[in-house]
Amino acid sequence: MRSYLGLTWDHPRGYQALRAAAAQLDPAIDALAIHWDTQTLEGFEAAPIAELCARYDLVVLDHPHIGEAVAQRCLQPISDLFDADTLASIDRDTIGPSFSSYRFAGRQWALPLDAATQVMAARADLLEENLPQTWHEVVALSERAPVTLSLAGPHAALSFQSIAVALGEPPAKLDPERFVGTETGRAVLDLMATLASRMPAIVREANPIGILEHMARHDDVVLCPLVYGYVNYAVGSSERRAICFGNAPRAMSGGLPGSTIGGTGIAISARAEISPALVNHLRWLMSANTQVRFISAEAGQPSRRDAWQDASVNAAWKNFYHNTAETMERGYVRPCHDGAIAFQAMASGLIREALAGRSHGAVLDALQNAYTASRTARIDA
Repeated sequence: MRSYLGLTWDHPRGYQALRAAAAQLDPAIDALAIHWDTQTLEGFEAAPIAELCARYDLVVLDHPHIGEAVAQRCLQPISDLFDADTLASIDRDTIGPSFSSYRFAGRQWALPLDAATQVMAARADLLEENLPQTWHEVVALSERAPVTLSLAGPHAALSFQSIAVALGEPPAKLDPERFVGTETGRAVLDLMATLASRMPAIVREANPIGILEHMARHDDVVLCPLVYGYVNYAVGSSERRAICFGNAPRAMSGGLPGSTIGGTGIAISARAEISPALVNHLRWLMSANTQVRFISAEAGQPSRRDAWQDASVNAAWKNFYHNTAETMERGYVRPCHDGAIAFQAMASGLIREALAGRSHGAVLDALQNAYTASRTARIDA
């Protein structure tokens, strides 16, 4: 019998299904036991991956950590444990680019446990109109109702990238050496500055969970146009109002809903001694019945497309999946080279400086310089 220590993040969406799955294991029969520890969302987003892999066998991570993890040789390739047909099947069945986001240097490094992207969140009961569809409509709404951006931690950079995608220039895609063009970058910063100048101060420092928690418990924020979707907030309770989720804003009607995917993957550290029982457990976590029925019932956010399309799952969660599936399918995958996490942190700080009044041109130059340095891992974390 093999026992494994895993690390996930401290939110029911992050740990509840994994712990419930581990509780079902009978060491005598399954030859497997897994204990799951948790870390904060901030740790999940920024903690050095090598340090975590030195302490844990299984690590739930965000895909931009992959380049750093590969460079430091702290993960074992998933593609060495599953045959090509199995991986291809998981890829086909996964919504959007969630599976491919964990592919780096020709190998697969994690399995897509959970799918998420930035979507629109609103208190529909406080709106006197339908959810806005375009960024123009979001700005117009902010003139008469409290609208917030998600700017804390890495989220200023993530929001910047999503708006750039909506405007037609996914950062670092057409030219991997250029983060974003001057025209697009200025347009994004101008839009963000307008909204930032109007956003309620009480949520300025809040992470996505904090924003959604505040919106559910108070009536002073009506809409966040880009925030990572948490299905858990789609259903209200005696203490919290339900949050209505919709697709991310577009530059124009019929355009692309610009969004930067998140979600989580489950990876195996270099320290782990892999057993057939562990591989079978991971295969079970990716299976249709587990994803559609088990994970969705345990406060998780499945990565399989058929879970997002399932009528009973959508009925249970107020159409969260149906209402945001287009954004998830068309989400942008941010850079994941070694140095990407450090760049993400630096970029967010620079963008917040622009929103506080620093020259947008100077900030765009600094962003490009930081991105160029990150490509050769010269940014200090």
